[in-house]
Amino acid sequence: MSEVSIQKAYFATGCFWGAERRFWNLDGVVSTSVGYMGGARPNPSYEQVCTGTTNHAETVEVIFDPTKIAYERLLEEFWTMHDPTSLNRQGGDIGTQYRSAIFTTNDEQMISAVNTRELYNDVLKSQGFGEVVTEIQEAAPHTYWPAEEYHQRYLEKNPNGYDCHSSTGVPFPKVKS
Repeated sequence: MSEVSIQKAYFATGCFWGAERRFWNLDGVVSTSVGYMGGARPNPSYEQVCTGTTNHAETVEVIFDPTKIAYERLLEEFWTMHDPTSLNRQGGDIGTQYRSAIFTTNDEQMISAVNTRELYNDVLKSQGFGEVVTEIQEAAPHTYWPAEEYHQRYLEKNPNGYDCHSSTGVPFPKVKS
């Protein structure tokens, strides 16, 4: 596997523990980590992020091989693993750190993120859900700050640990090729 074929993607879906596990289980994902992104404070701690004053989102960094898994497949997993119509919360987790967000690393990711948001938004609205509130931003102006070690692969270390993901239960539509 060449270094050129590796890409990074950043997704925020609420609590990062369950999201990280969903991504690390996908074929073609090389590695994952959890951290904080989209806020103002340099190198924030978990405790600082939880105050809501740093404006960071709990984020999963996904390093993947696009020759083995398409970015669109990562997006499909992202959209269906949480409720993207829920503003600043997932289930009982409430606060800006639990918001839904995508931080893109190139133009193709941005186009795919926006297009799939519109597609899934239409499907969710037809099923009685509200508008998708997911933020989509370029990753470049934001720093990804890795979370503390005890958060990394948390559900591998604690298989019965907390995994809050309030999925809508609505599958992502199959796109006709």
